[in-house]
Amino acid sequence: MINAIAIDDEPLALHVIETFCATLEFIHLQKTFTKPTEALKYLRKFPADLIFLDINMPAMSGFELIKEVQQNSMVIFTTAFSEYAAKSYELNAVDYLLKPINQKRFEQAVQKANDYFNYKNKVSTSVQKDLFIRADYSLVRVPLEDILYIEALRDYLKVFVKDRKTLVTRMTMKEITDSLPSSDFIRVHRSYILPKRKIKSIRNKIIDLDGKEIPIGGTYMDEVSKLFKP
Repeated sequence: MINAIAIDDEPLALHVIETFCATLEFIHLQKTFTKPTEALKYLRKFPADLIFLDINMPAMSGFELIKEVQQNSMVIFTTAFSEYAAKSYELNAVDYLLKPINQKRFEQAVQKANDYFNYKNKVSTSVQKDLFIRADYSLVRVPLEDILYIEALRDYLKVFVKDRKTLVTRMTMKEITDSLPSSDFIRVHRSYILPKRKIKSIRNKIIDLDGKEIPIGGTYMDEVSKLFKP
């Protein structure tokens, strides 16, 4: 069960969130606030797993408030202005909802939060099946079996996914390597991470990855060679 709170200076907007949350079994909306300062006082005593947070509030913006929160809560920003999407992405929001909030879109955002919540709490005790990355101004779930390969591009990574557009995320190779199961993925170059099951052959320091050629970096050759040793 996800424990959540909602913060918005408009009571009607809070009522909409309350109504939508009441239809979902996996979320408990503990409390709503029209004053950001009161919400911060509450959060210091009662941490929340998820915060629905309006961006445009007179006393304190949602962006200012989230910087004051002393806990690692998931955040879904709500606003009537689409130009804040990029900023919400920088603050690691789970999702970004435009007002007036559509119920179907709301449920999609909350389901994303639920998936991530379960991922964080269960990944250490069960087989990892998904990777969560931040792309397209939200948190995106990617099934591990659908990842074709990962390529570094300066300060970003490109995640190539089966039957889906390429995802671009601001992560380091170390960060994403630590997030992937080493039993299934291998770094073969300073710019490439591959799923082991898709490696078909190696020839002249080149990997055949289902028809795509990937170079092997010198420092990674020994590790790659172990995949083909009996």
